[in-house]
Amino acid sequence: MFGNRKDKLQAKYNKLMQESYELSTVNRKKSDEKRAEAEEIGRQIDELEKQA
Repeated sequence: MFGNRKDKLQAKYNKLMQESYELSTVNRKKSDEKRAEAEEIGRQIDELEKQA
């Protein structure tokens, strides 16, 4: 049950981190926003791992 949700969150985390990286040389503010979103997803992944 948690595996599927974790996989989806991990994919979203990876996508946000990639977008943050790509934006880092163009628009620092948007890059920081994407990174913050990714960090929130990371916290959700950590919580799922604690529950498993």
